[in-house]
Amino acid sequence: MTMNTVDFLSSQWKLSNLNSGNTILIHSSLKSISQFLYKNDYKKFSVEDIFNSFLQAVGSDGTLLFPLFNFEFTKKNFFDIKNSKSQMGSLSEYARNYPGSIRTGHPIYSFAVIGKNAHHFEDLDNVSGYGIDSPFALLKDLQGKIGILGLEDQNSMTFYHYVEEFMKVDYRYFKEFSGIYVDKNGSEKNKTYKLFVRDLERGIETRVNPMGELLWEKGIYKGFRHNEPNFFRTITAAELFSETVDIINNNLAIDYLYTEKL
Repeated sequence: MTMNTVDFLSSQWKLSNLNSGNTILIHSSLKSISQFLYKNDYKKFSVEDIFNSFLQAVGSDGTLLFPLFNFEFTKKNFFDIKNSKSQMGSLSEYARNYPGSIRTGHPIYSFAVIGKNAHHFEDLDNVSGYGIDSPFALLKDLQGKIGILGLEDQNSMTFYHYVEEFMKVDYRYFKEFSGIYVDKNGSEKNKTYKLFVRDLERGIETRVNPMGELLWEKGIYKGFRHNEPNFFRTITAAELFSETVDIINNNLAIDYLYTEKL
């Protein structure tokens, strides 16, 4: 008998080293997996099915994180933690609205967290988006993983910027953003947050796909490339952190993490 969509996808994620009990941050584009499902005769499916497949894969002892990144605070100087939508696609927006989902506090780089370890992220209000008190750092401390569905590193791997801030690289600097912040109780405050941004005067452009290729060559990524079935790969946050630190310490960041256009 053919498995239902949730069971089928859950079995697929396990091929990419997603296991019961894992804490994992998932970056996603659903275009490729939609085509994959259709080709495998799963012609009726929903975003809810895809979300539930990840929930099933990690089980009751697991935890899911989804990026709810929203850049309106940098443009319109406004953020509402309960109502500002994710700009990272339909799966992350579904996670934002999932019953019991916890949203972290940074107005630009927030996350939805669901599962056993979600309480560690509750009321987390890091000032710097990639800081040592951010969800990125906590993910590493919890021995978590990062999963990427249907995306290249260039369009997904924000964790690199956490390492860059940790290492205080000279091609980025802190920039502050202020605006109206509506908290979970509906109270409005003027608040200031910061990001470790590219030095545009130096012509710095993010270029991290070479780093992704290095991780594949070293066998650190597990699963499938963004353009190969099932389009899902994972990596432990600790390994990613260590490899990126080595690249920066060896003065190879310009080869693997950024380019200078000027």
